[in-house]
Amino acid sequence: MAKEAGKVETRGRPRVTEDSRLTGKQVKFVELVATREGQDTLRNLAAEAGFSVKGAHTRAYEMLNPNKSPHIVKALRERRRELAEKYEVTYSRHIRDLQRIRDEALENGAYSAAVQAEKARGLAQGDIYVNKSEIRHGSIDQMSKEEVVKALNELKAQLGEKVIDVEADGVKLLEGAQG
Repeated sequence: MAKEAGKVETRGRPRVTEDSRLTGKQVKFVELVATREGQDTLRNLAAEAGFSVKGAHTRAYEMLNPNKSPHIVKALRERRRELAEKYEVTYSRHIRDLQRIRDEALENGAYSAAVQAEKARGLAQGDIYVNKSEIRHGSIDQMSKEEVVKALNELKAQLGEKVIDVEADGVKLLEGAQG
């Protein structure tokens, strides 16, 4: 029998494409993989989704193979994107969440937690708190006597009320002295 032009073969299972519908088990598998991948094996996730325990490993492999199940791979990619958007850390969300944490902590009388949340908000703002650090190399033991005397004289100029008097035989702190 000759085939008619333009007629599509209808025997067997229809070919799966990215636009094919997912079954209930497949939908559950996609959700489990998107939310718990790395916490459990794909075999266990497939079994939890309702696939036979004996064939769960094979089903998981087939469902994540883009050549065999492009519709499942597409659904998984979209679900991961949705989750990434939902849990994305943005500046405005971060500030809003810290404010909510602060307010709830105040309502519950957890003042330390409220202070920490408010401090974190200030640090996130960037210009409220300034983090200063000074790195010093070496120690006074590595300095010559002349370098120590010079450093003490610089401190003397900076101190004002409290003056360090540098002598050849030692150092004295003179309260209220000028000079």
